[in-house]
Amino acid sequence: MTTIVGILCKDGVVLSSDKRASKGFFIGSKLTQKILKVDDTLAVAIAGQVSDAEYLVNAVRAERALVTLQRGYPLTVKETTKLISNVAYQGMKSYQPYFAEFIVAGVDAVGPHVYVTDMSGAVSAESFVSSGSGSPIAYGVLESNYKENMTVDQAKILGTNAVHAAMERDPGSGNGIDVVAIPSAVLAPEVKVA
Repeated sequence: MTTIVGILCKDGVVLSSDKRASKGFFIGSKLTQKILKVDDTLAVAIAGQVSDAEYLVNAVRAERALVTLQRGYPLTVKETTKLISNVAYQGMKSYQPYFAEFIVAGVDAVGPHVYVTDMSGAVSAESFVSSGSGSPIAYGVLESNYKENMTVDQAKILGTNAVHAAMERDPGSGNGIDVVAIPSAVLAPEVKVA
């Protein structure tokens, strides 16, 4: 039970989430971090079982660093998302599923990207996306207010408003809002594609 949001911008990406971790109807934590930075160019928002999601993101963080060292340049945002989805799908196929959903957002040489994936292994690119128990409410705010070519600053406000709306009606979401923005400017000039 949670609310996470990802928004694609003309100059980067934004992730936002609430901070509540619940165990059924019990609030297990009021300070849960649901947005995990992989590096300066990529972050993952998690919904579902926190331990499964954190384990998978940590494993992918290490694999991404290893592949970058081996081939001399980093995985793209899509390649990183496929890595997460492949590991999650293998867990499901071996009857040891990772009960989690992921919004992967970042910037690479092609530009900013937002993808969503879950334990089924499906990956889809989105302009905006929400997941978790509060997502139906967050989608109402996103659908009404998202505009193409939004700036990171505008998307931070939209992401905050979407999560805030979900926290008002969803008992699984609450206790504050985290927002992480990754601007396209984090890429070194020699990595950017004209």
